[in-house]
Amino acid sequence: MGKYKAKIGLEMHCEISETKTKVFSSAKNSYSEEANSNINPIDMAFPGILPVVNKEAVRMALMASMALNCQQPEYMYFERKNYYYPDLPKGFQLTQETKPIPVGIYGQVTFECNGKEKTVRINNLHLEEDAASLDHYDDFSTIDYNRAGVPLLELVTEPDISSADEAVAFLEHMRSVYQYLNISEADSKKGQVRCDVNVSIMDEDLDDSDPKNWGTKIEVKNVNSFGGVRDAINYEIKRQTKLKENNEYEQMEQQTRRWDEESGTTIYMRSKVDAIDYKYFVEPNIPKFKLSKEWLEEIKASLPMLAYERKLKYINNYNLSDYDASILVKQRDIADYFEKTISLGVDSKQAANWTNGMILSYLNSNEINIKEFFLTPEMLKELIDLINSKTISSKQGKEVFAKVLEKKKSPKEIVESEGMMQITDTGELDRIIDEVVNENPEQVAAYDPERPKILDYFIGQIMKKTRGKANPVTASQLMKEKLANLKK
Repeated sequence: MGKYKAKIGLEMHCEISETKTKVFSSAKNSYSEEANSNINPIDMAFPGILPVVNKEAVRMALMASMALNCQQPEYMYFERKNYYYPDLPKGFQLTQETKPIPVGIYGQVTFECNGKEKTVRINNLHLEEDAASLDHYDDFSTIDYNRAGVPLLELVTEPDISSADEAVAFLEHMRSVYQYLNISEADSKKGQVRCDVNVSIMDEDLDDSDPKNWGTKIEVKNVNSFGGVRDAINYEIKRQTKLKENNEYEQMEQQTRRWDEESGTTIYMRSKVDAIDYKYFVEPNIPKFKLSKEWLEEIKASLPMLAYERKLKYINNYNLSDYDASILVKQRDIADYFEKTISLGVDSKQAANWTNGMILSYLNSNEINIKEFFLTPEMLKELIDLINSKTISSKQGKEVFAKVLEKKKSPKEIVESEGMMQITDTGELDRIIDEVVNENPEQVAAYDPERPKILDYFIGQIMKKTRGKANPVTASQLMKEKLANLKK
């Protein structure tokens, strides 16, 4: 970026997907492709209804607060954020913003970006209800109220991020935290994670601890993927840099823009001077309630081991490389799959190689998650045992892996039905070796232990005759002995 540096803050919204019901109603909290199937009178703001706080959603929000090293409040309130929009049937959103104390304030998160540790301060974390989802077409729009009232965590950072890479690394880290705490799937494809981005630039030689030097903050909305966050930040930095270089930056007003994925640009929406006045006031139908020390201690004691702790465990206890451990802990479901596999007695390095290699490759190329994966940890152990026992070769192991997923059968069933067992019987191999020797007198005459290529030729012939079933180690040893005897 040259003589300028960026100041970036994030507002990350993540739906709590692991409660049975919504945050203020008894409607089912479940992702559904059938529109308007998970709603009740509270979600639709029918007259005479009253909200009831979902205690489990509050517990999960407090778990996240503790994991982010935030301070927890003594009392909790909710507030009305008043505005009209078709996705908000009440005409207001129940949230925590001004007078109420959020579920967490003033924490910090340390994560890795490009091999270096980075710490970002958390301004606050609060619990609110999500709005309905809107789909816009050429001449009409549709509304799905399934999402209305789903518990939503909004995380607000200080502007401690300095690049698009750091922003994405932070979001990936937070997705991991929510997954490890079993709060949310944090699946952006289901609209469970969304983000607003605040970007400004400043002269590189100025003190970035003084807010007066930060430049004009631009808020970017409608960023619905991590890739979109990266692109929006990079675009906005370039746009603002150009304004700086043309001496137009100082005249730019603080504003809200939206990210347009199709054009890859941010588009002006409104000036902050014209920002909406939401007229917050405390929700009268939900009295403030005290969070007991006993309950907070109980929640704290229930916190599971998070990704970074698991990574250290894999490196120190299982002797995995930093690289392998980092890939395994990126998603909790993958880490759980790996741990289940080694709990069955599989060597940790073999389990890591298969999980990080063939398995992740298959999941990514087929765009499925590990919970939808047919090959269970028990089946993976079965496959690795078949290779370790020399029943099949490593190359055959990859073939069996593919056939297990194709035919939905266990590794043993595939090996038996396909006749893939390796030939380890020395008597059978001796007979085949004699055939190869008799058919290749010139190569036998030219054989020299110092010229391994000829031996490779013989092994290739053996494999050809056995259709790849000969155990290569046993066949090589027997072939060497045969040729050595013929040279005497």
